[in-house]
Amino acid sequence: MDDSRLSMQQIPEDKPNSARMYDYFLGGHHNFAADRAAAERVRSVYPDVVRGAQANRAFLRRAVRFMAQQGIDQFLDLGSGIPTAGNVHEVAQEANPAARVVYVDVEPIAVIHSTAILRGNHQATIVEANAHEPKRILGHPEVRRLLDFSRPIGVLMLALLHFVLDDREAQELVSRYREALVPGSFIAITHASLERVPAELVTQFERVYSQTTTPVKTRKLAQVEPLFTGLDVVEPGIVYVPSWRPEGSDDVFLDQPERSINLGGVGRVR
Repeated sequence: MDDSRLSMQQIPEDKPNSARMYDYFLGGHHNFAADRAAAERVRSVYPDVVRGAQANRAFLRRAVRFMAQQGIDQFLDLGSGIPTAGNVHEVAQEANPAARVVYVDVEPIAVIHSTAILRGNHQATIVEANAHEPKRILGHPEVRRLLDFSRPIGVLMLALLHFVLDDREAQELVSRYREALVPGSFIAITHASLERVPAELVTQFERVYSQTTTPVKTRKLAQVEPLFTGLDVVEPGIVYVPSWRPEGSDDVFLDQPERSINLGGVGRVR
């Protein structure tokens, strides 16, 4: 971005945004008063949401390490959000210094801070685009410059699909990206799920997000499973994220994984 100050001035501060709320949950400082107020309303409904965000972030690191162990050295992170500790390029390039990473996000603050963090890293970039536009992203010059689609790619769709309110559209979005990948690629997905939470709290949770720029639809396991259509789900399957290949070092909710309110899994493209 040529002038980040201009971009910052154009960001509406009075409308909460999920990326900035997530940043707040993770202890970041790239958020506005409206984001913090909305985030606190979510926390008043479900106090574990902060640790749930941490659990989701820990899943990201484990999923990237797993893919790297499988030989994946190029990654596409859709709806990547505002950078925090343990970003995809850091984990991937620790495993393989030659790894290439493309981040995609539409939120200006996420793009501005990603641009700053990636300055000087010629094997990683940020593309300002909506992850819900696969044709544009898959054909974007920066995506094509860094990623070789004739080779396996690791795609991350973490905490993304619950912002697609229609079930069929969510499945089609995954399908569009999957169809662009060669066999041996991987897709990692996490999704908000309040299956074991009283229905009244689910309604309150979704109501808070309905007042932001990014409404949410939580889904049960049976609704998340179709998102992995066409993929061979690796062990341990689609589970609450603390239960997915825990390492112990930075995992939370290992004893009560459902409190993380995020289901997750990784699928291999056939």
